Amino acid sequence: LFLLHNMRRAVKRVLQSVHVHGSTCPCHGCASSILSWRTPSILLASSSSLRGRSLPPHLRIPINNGSRHRHSYNNNNNNIRRSLSSSSSSSPSSPSSSLPLHDTAFEVATSGLRFGPGVTREVGMDMKDMGARHVALFTDPYLASLPNSPVHVVMQSLRDAKIAFTLYDRVRCEPTDTSFKQAAHFMQDPTSLTSSSSSVSDNKYHPYSPPAFDAVIAVGGGSVIDTAKAANLFYSYPEADFLDFVNAPVGKGLPVPGPVLPLIAVPTTAGTGSETTGVAIFDYESMGAKTGIASRRLKPTLGIVDPDNTLTLPPMVAAASGFDQLCHALESYTALPFDRRPMPPSPALRPAYQGSNPFSDIWSLEALKMISQHLPNAVEDPSNTHARSQVMLASAYAGIGFGNAGVHLCHGMSYPVSGLVRKYRPEGYPSPSMSGVHVHKEGDGALVPHGMSVVLNAPAVFRFTAIANPERHRLCAQLMGADVSKVDDEDVGKVLSDQIVKMMKRLHIPNGLSAVGFSRDDIPDLVKGTLPQHRVTKLSPRPVGEEELAKLFEDAMVAY
Repeated sequence: LFLLHNMRRAVKRVLQSVHVHGSTCPCHGCASSILSWRTPSILLASSSSLRGRSLPPHLRIPINNGSRHRHSYNNNNNNIRRSLSSSSSSSPSSPSSSLPLHDTAFEVATSGLRFGPGVTREVGMDMKDMGARHVALFTDPYLASLPNSPVHVVMQSLRDAKIAFTLYDRVRCEPTDTSFKQAAHFMQDPTSLTSSSSSVSDNKYHPYSPPAFDAVIAVGGGSVIDTAKAANLFYSYPEADFLDFVNAPVGKGLPVPGPVLPLIAVPTTAGTGSETTGVAIFDYESMGAKTGIASRRLKPTLGIVDPDNTLTLPPMVAAASGFDQLCHALESYTALPFDRRPMPPSPALRPAYQGSNPFSDIWSLEALKMISQHLPNAVEDPSNTHARSQVMLASAYAGIGFGNAGVHLCHGMSYPVSGLVRKYRPEGYPSPSMSGVHVHKEGDGALVPHGMSVVLNAPAVFRFTAIANPERHRLCAQLMGADVSKVDDEDVGKVLSDQIVKMMKRLHIPNGLSAVGFSRDDIPDLVKGTLPQHRVTKLSPRPVGEEELAKLFEDAMVAY
């Protein structure tokens, strides 16, 4: 009797579902597997015969949206539901009737990670295990100039493992398309470097000329790691045009056709999460804004996350990179859900930034909690090794989260801010020459660090996006320390932005875009630089166009 009761309940649910959605619905038209059950007392027709027939009164349910329906990603319980569309006018044999309009899957890809104090010394062992014979080692001039920097730890580890390497220490802070091309040229012809301290070839263990590069190591912040990714890509595919793999509409957005060399990333800042992602960001100089290359094939083989590498970070560098990871966590969790993104023509074309999803949610929320708790202490007290360690780990967590979900408006709006800066340069950052920047004209040495350019937009952005998904924004505000027990949906955005502003003020982040040299007269150019950032702006939970972006930039001129 118990079995029969459960079977009758299951059949009832199937009949109701097929009656509402039709047998051609890809997710509800699967009743035949249940309806094919045969028992002495139950023999049911195929599901296709049920559509349009009148059901008995006790099986009928109200139909509010006709035959069109949407299965949304439930934000409260993280259930995965597919976003599909079917039409009663479509015949069962019509191909369009079974093809979903939105994606029904998400992918998870991330680098291997090793975390712990001192693990940088293990990189030589890793390269030896990979069979590497000649390593391209990337860093920036500032790190290369420090006698006991992580770069020198890596070089000694390679020497101990008897692995040849050639050092490229000309990586530019906030790289450009030009600096990417220069780094790629280095890999294609290492002898092109002049004989100086910026070209160190250590092949004492190979009496012959070292072979072509067969592995890459990047030691530095996001600029160094992204530059190494790009150089690795164009070294692996030298026949490609530079814009072939650059995100559309700036570039062609072609998929990377195959594997690249193994890459080990050794981050020295806690923010970008570049050691976990397949994204390389750069300033496209002719456009005056940032864009990038995004492919799962570019993600490092291994990320060496060593808290010892951040202990000497100046406070403002630590703060700016920390706000980058804060926004990574916030944006990836509040991004458009993956099942509301259009279905790609091929699984190979599913973007790395695919929208919020249950996997990324876990990492993003944990990162948000850790950043909110530890970032202020890590910035204000560099000797607090526990706080610095936790922020370093949170950066990797956030990297895994946004690397598989994406970011949206805070980052999309940040790219023209970084690209159009004229005079501002924060304290604590190396001089232009030590950042790989040659000053020829006004603005060449100007800098709004990436994390700073992102968070300057954040309060305005989340006041705008919160209404699209109040529950997600409410949880973010709660994890940042707000009491949300009596907050109405229409006030959630302000509460969240207030928490961000509170941390900005505490860590001495400038008071909005106007504090770094922008005015309302710059808004048209800022909007123009944001519009091509489809890779991220289309993940906004609320659609934006020129008018919305102009209002957001105006709101971001003053943060507090």
